[in-house]
Amino acid sequence: MSATEKCDRAAVQIHEASLALLDNPGIGIDHEEIRSRLLKSGAKPGSRNDSVRLPAAMVAEAIAQCPKQFDLTDRSGAPTRMSAVSEPVFWSCPGMFLHRLHEYRLFTSRDMADISRLLHQLDHVQGVFGMSLDDVPPPARDVVGLQIMAKNTSKHLRVLCFSPEGAEALTRMMPVVGKHPWFSVGFTAHGPLRWTRLALEIFRKTAGHGIPVSVNGEPMAGASGPATLAGAAAVGNAEILAGLVVNQLLEPGRPCIYNLGLAHIFDMRAAVAVTGGPENAILAQISARMGRHYDLPSASWVSTESLSPDGQAASEKMFGFQTHMESGVNCIWGVGQLESELAISPEQAVIDNEMIAYALRYRRGFETTPDALALEVTREVGIAGSFLDQEHTAAHCRSEFFMPELLFRGRRAAETVGADRLKKRAEEIAEAHMAKPAENGLTPDQVRGLDDIAADFLRRVAR
Repeated sequence: MSATEKCDRAAVQIHEASLALLDNPGIGIDHEEIRSRLLKSGAKPGSRNDSVRLPAAMVAEAIAQCPKQFDLTDRSGAPTRMSAVSEPVFWSCPGMFLHRLHEYRLFTSRDMADISRLLHQLDHVQGVFGMSLDDVPPPARDVVGLQIMAKNTSKHLRVLCFSPEGAEALTRMMPVVGKHPWFSVGFTAHGPLRWTRLALEIFRKTAGHGIPVSVNGEPMAGASGPATLAGAAAVGNAEILAGLVVNQLLEPGRPCIYNLGLAHIFDMRAAVAVTGGPENAILAQISARMGRHYDLPSASWVSTESLSPDGQAASEKMFGFQTHMESGVNCIWGVGQLESELAISPEQAVIDNEMIAYALRYRRGFETTPDALALEVTREVGIAGSFLDQEHTAAHCRSEFFMPELLFRGRRAAETVGADRLKKRAEEIAEAHMAKPAENGLTPDQVRGLDDIAADFLRRVAR
């Protein structure tokens, strides 16, 4: 059996195991209205009063309704096509703390503006993720977060959702900029085998507007899922399939990103969730495989347990970016992420951007065209000659060679010796980027429209 055949067989086995779980014991749906609609649409009563059983035919119908390719856009409407075979795109990360210039504290609105401007300058980041804003009332953090991000970058925005009321306000913000999908939303199942009322309300409130949604399963192998990776994947996949059914029930044809790549393991010795281990890379690989099995774009996160931009962060994240890309994940979160997604670091974001560039160059490989093989140039240079002064070298060296911005390639000298050189250079670049004026692509009327919706929502929350 070939490697491809083994992958295909594994995907089928995980799918069948998930269908068996959706039939017995079923899936918890903590939302009476949605549960009632599911039962009217063909679901069966589950093993508990707040659960349903989803027949295989119902799941298949929902998968068939999901678009197999769709666009995520930037502010101007410029599209990035997403599908099960599309090239990877990279987003930042959610979180609640900031690690910046040796300071560690809760994340604020001002930080959101700074981070958005930084990420706008990083060539290999296509999407900016919302954060928890400590200086904003929790129900409004999604609305204010979107407002701030939109005013400080023109890249695609992924909102970190906090409340159903906020989700409803997001739908009013969308047409202010345009009806193209310039932002997306998402939520995660609360496993095992349960969708909470908050998650389902987020899905319900944002349905009907063509807003792409990430449907996330996040089993923790050994805690909220079996200790075996296949067993945990079956649980997480069942949760995602149920989420797809709900979203297609609420909005047939809604663009969905399949995300089993949030799955992780529970370290039995340290009693912590592990997000930067080799198992996470395997679970991301499974996410990509299952996405291709359902013909849906897949997602994962690249994370580290490290508390600062150090050697551990570099080793775990470089391995993560390379393996997740190699597995065929279509949307990879995690630029700037530290501390198992609790914190974001500007200097780590700069380092991650270089890691991605490094891995992308490796991914691109090499060509064997006549020009690349360079027979005539080699004959002209001849035996024991030099290629340094050849036009062919000048024409190809910049595109053929990876040119790092951070990594050191000089010779040893007193001013270059030091363990913190990379981190210091990353700090300098990050601070310079954050000091640049915002480039948001918004008109004054669009800025006022977003400000008005956010201000009105904040007033209502404060009552």
